[in-house]
Amino acid sequence: MNVAPTQTEPAARRTDRPGAALAALAAAQFTVMLATSIVNVALPQIRSGAGLSDGGTTWVVNAYGLAFGALLLAGGRAADLLGRRRVLGAGLALFGAASLAAGLATTSGVLITARAAQGLAAAAIAPAALALAMEQFPSGPGRGMALGVWGAVSGAGGAGGVLLGGVLTQAWGWPWIFHSVALGAVLVLAAVVALVPPPDGRRPADQAPGRTAGRFDLPGTAAVTLALTCLVWGLTTARGAGWSDGRVVGALAAAAVLLTAFAVIERRRPDALIPPRLLATGRVAAGNLLMALLGSVWIALFFFLPLYQQQVLGSGPLATGAGQLPLAAANMLGAALAPRVSRRIGATTTVVAALLTEAAGLLWLSRISADGSYLTDILGPSILVGLGLSTAFVQLTGLAVEGVPPQDAGLAGGLVNTTRQVGGAVGLAVLTTLAGSVTSRAAAHQPHLEALTAGYRTAFTVSAAVLAATALLTVLLTRRARPGNAAASRHPASGRRTPTTGPAA
Repeated sequence: MNVAPTQTEPAARRTDRPGAALAALAAAQFTVMLATSIVNVALPQIRSGAGLSDGGTTWVVNAYGLAFGALLLAGGRAADLLGRRRVLGAGLALFGAASLAAGLATTSGVLITARAAQGLAAAAIAPAALALAMEQFPSGPGRGMALGVWGAVSGAGGAGGVLLGGVLTQAWGWPWIFHSVALGAVLVLAAVVALVPPPDGRRPADQAPGRTAGRFDLPGTAAVTLALTCLVWGLTTARGAGWSDGRVVGALAAAAVLLTAFAVIERRRPDALIPPRLLATGRVAAGNLLMALLGSVWIALFFFLPLYQQQVLGSGPLATGAGQLPLAAANMLGAALAPRVSRRIGATTTVVAALLTEAAGLLWLSRISADGSYLTDILGPSILVGLGLSTAFVQLTGLAVEGVPPQDAGLAGGLVNTTRQVGGAVGLAVLTTLAGSVTSRAAAHQPHLEALTAGYRTAFTVSAAVLAATALLTVLLTRRARPGNAAASRHPASGRRTPTTGPAA
């Protein structure tokens, strides 16, 4: 008779510590973002250590991103139906095991398979962790603080991955970049078990609603997962094979057909993977579109900047990683200030200012030179980029989960992560192809380093233009909210009341 109270009382006590739960959940997000960028600096060492070809080396990065981007929607829906805390725990366990396997790999096949398994696990972790964090802070200034933390750890994870990858590769060798991630996943899992409250009577959104009222949309999930797989694979393959390659054209055509089939399936399914109510809530659709555009620049930044530092400036792995520290610090500062700035000048103005700040930093980076230095060419623009990136990320994440009903919180988290990841794949494929074309043309009449720098300058210039266009689109899209939606009239990052038919003010 006394068993039930004994089991529920600790959960009730932990429920009163949302800050501790947020720290554990943010650590899960940090781990996912860390694994995205930690291999970038170590790719030359990984290639020689695991016996990879140039194409195989590319897939050390692509296998993770492909599985992550393609399965995020399925991971978010699984979190809603099976229980977010349960899915998060399983994802962290798989993430740790896959990371350990990658560190122990001695062949290319094992390493790439382990990276794909990491991506699969990340697709479960990211949406479940975001949904649980939003559940801890359902509205008001507390949610703004939570989103600020989320933005800080997301940006710091990308920059920190470059730093940690450089340190570990230079000190102990490339396998330790994966061993460190495995250890981190174990520690985060322990923190989640200890600090994130399990479902109880006061947490109906985490009681696995799928076992009573919902079903998993298998046809829709299969269609969108295959579509995203074809899309991301086609875009990443286009970097090396070219846009006219038959495999690339076939993959992109298959993605278009499958996305069309997905739209048809969703109209007919009572338990659709992306129910129409989700995109009709608040400004969710606008937030996801803008996040995709931000992601197209975000992921490319952490690809081109380390390359310029190593290939042109001649920096080693450790110096390249250390060079990301100012960007990471600016990122954390911007994320911390974002909710306060939003309350003072309004959400829309904050997003626009953040995007233009990041665009200014990228435009500054477009002036890099082959005989430049870290202090003159990278430090200043990195700070601007970090401030703008994190502030925009916080606000757009808020838009993308604004007014979402509790039963769809995991799916909303999966959707915003999907749009960022797929946007990043599109942007990286386009920008690397463009940069490579410029470098090839310049190499005919310029030295090698000058030609490389010309390609990087082009990538940064186009990225700045994309962000400027995104700022303009922000003004147009965020003026539109569904009338009568009470949730939409309160911006999630600030808790401040705003008109439902005008810009957040």
